[in-house]
Amino acid sequence: MPTLWERLLPIGLLTVSNIFMTFAWYGHLKHKAVALWLVILASWLIALPEYALAVPANRIGSAVWSTAQLKTIQEVITLTVFIVFSVTYLGEAVRWQTLVGFGFIALGAAFVFLGR
Repeated sequence: MPTLWERLLPIGLLTVSNIFMTFAWYGHLKHKAVALWLVILASWLIALPEYALAVPANRIGSAVWSTAQLKTIQEVITLTVFIVFSVTYLGEAVRWQTLVGFGFIALGAAFVFLGR
């Protein structure tokens, strides 16, 4: 039986990893005057720690979760991080349609964990 630590460590690593990747993918949208080549370089540098966290998260997590479950956890984390990022960093409002849509995705994700 996996310990609580073994279950939570991959989720924590994936969460931090996702924060880096969200900044790498979307952070430049706040700085549209910066040259595209520079944005690409900065994004790659931001993505490096993301990989350094995501790879061990998946390696450690594979002892507890199936690959499909790990991917599902990662996607739900991605949506959660994205909502917080878009509101706090980009200053975008969250529409109710977005929350409902993300809710449906999370509901679908729950089916991956049935029978485990």
